[in-house]
Order: sequence, then C-alpha cells, then structure tokens
Amino acid sequence: MKSPRASRTRPTSDLVRGAIFSMLESVASDWSRVLDLYAGSGGLGIEALSRGAAWADFVEQDARCCNLIRENLEGTKLAGQAHVYCCTVKKALSFLKESYGIVLLDPPYSDPAAAATLAEVAASPLVRVESVIVMEHSPRLTLESAYGKFNLLKTRRHGDTCISVYGQEE
Repeated sequence: MKSPRASRTRPTSDLVRGAIFSMLESVASDWSRVLDLYAGSGGLGIEALSRGAAWADFVEQDARCCNLIRENLEGTKLAGQAHVYCCTVKKALSFLKESYGIVLLDPPYSDPAAAATLAEVAASPLVRVESVIVMEHSPRLTLESAYGKFNLLKTRRHGDTCISVYGQEE
C-alpha cells in the first residue's frame, strides 16, 4: 500500500494497525459499514475491508491523499466497496447520513479538536447501539472514560501511539 510522501500524514504502523484490529475482533459485531475519518492513505479502512467489512467510507481533506486512497483501493481490488470524500471531517459529519458499525478516527496528534470530534461522533446519528468507535491518539491527549452513551472498553499503548476503543455496554 502506498503512503504519502513529504506530507503531514502519519501512517499507522503495521504493529498499531494489527493491535487495532485485534481489539476490534473482540468487541465489534457489525462490520457492514466502516467510516475511516482522517483517512490519510486509507490503511485502516482498507484493512477493515480486507477483514470482511462490506463497505467503507473514507474522509480525508488532503487532495493528494484522497487520490492515494483511490489508488490503494484500486490496487487492492476494493474500490467497488468504498467511497472517498475529499473534505474536512467537520464537513463530512454534517452530510453523512448512514450509520456505521465501526468508526475509525486517526486525527493529527497536534489537532486540538480531536477529543471534541470524538464527542461529536459519539453523539451523532452515524453511530448506534452496536457501533464501536476507535480513536488513535497521542499519549499526551487525555480522553474521557465516556462520550455520551459510549464508554471506554479498551485502551492500549504502543510507543507514541494510544488506541482507545469505545462502545455501548449491553
């Protein structure tokens, strides 16, 4: 899979991507639709598709990265199961109407609005009882133990990356 060169995008390492999907396998029951926010090269959403997700929507504001996601989808023969929205996450949250079983967020570590975006997703119609929200973030960002009805289910740290998984306990 291609990654952007000379970009502010920080691709998720293979180790962290593996950890995310290992965590998801034990908590996510609905793999029908996946939303990859701050998609970068599309690695997380493409990994979800390769693990059986039926559909993935990618949101990325950098036009070069959007083209790269499309290339990566073509290269993996998964383009027919995905759509790339080349816009800001804030804009996408205003027009996306489907609900998703899995929402992946990998904002820039320096984004001061990262926790607020997580809260906005948790309160949005994009998620439902079965949904799982995964936030990849810096260990310097302290997240709440709950956002709306979504409680922190698991958290892991791998070097300078933390993974926090939120869901609604039944």
